Amino acid sequence: MRGGGRDQSLSVVLPGCPGAGRAAVPAGAGDTGPARPGDGWAATRSYAVRAQRLRADGSTEVDLDFVLHGDGGPASRWARAASPGDRLRVLGPAVADNTAVRFRPPADTDWVLIRADETALPAAAAILEWLPAGLPARVWLEVPRTEDRQALNTASKARIGWLVRSEGAACGVEAVRTAELPEGTPYAWIAGEASGVRALHHHLVRERGFAPGRVTSAAYWRRGLSEEQSGGSGTR
Repeated sequence: MRGGGRDQSLSVVLPGCPGAGRAAVPAGAGDTGPARPGDGWAATRSYAVRAQRLRADGSTEVDLDFVLHGDGGPASRWARAASPGDRLRVLGPAVADNTAVRFRPPADTDWVLIRADETALPAAAAILEWLPAGLPARVWLEVPRTEDRQALNTASKARIGWLVRSEGAACGVEAVRTAELPEGTPYAWIAGEASGVRALHHHLVRERGFAPGRVTSAAYWRRGLSEEQSGGSGTR
């Protein structure tokens, strides 16, 4: 796998039944695309790469963060029961500069805005590590509980706000609407639940005057829908 960093995503093929240590992939699935889910077959989910390292043998080692939902989705079930040595099939890009990387600030960007919920937190963390030193960034990260906050590394001049739902924090558009934003030419990357992403995109373009081409929106999941039902990245 070749990765482009930032919000690089890949497909994870999950075991078709809880407790299985290896993903069952149907014959003919190959390495060019995910397997179709169904009885006895694996489910697939899209994940952002939190970190990646080149190993001595030339292979790539990646870190993925799983969000443990209470809805019992296939990824949550696998993660809760996983043990060291369990295997998954991962389908990723063959070139470093690939279309699965969406965070692409134009060269004339003076500052960036980042907004992510817990499903997009790994991507946001990787983006912060990638940002050039000294680049101003306004960042809002929404998580369920205080203990879900993470230590984040960045050389950018980032102002990071944690929006903790259990503490009653204003989330989504509300947190950004009241904020004073930097001067200069912006670039925004917003990712997470689809309705929240749409609302914030509308706010930035219609109310804040961001040029549409300078706002990247990524619907990682849709409330109440699986990835198969939503046609997108889906509930993890």
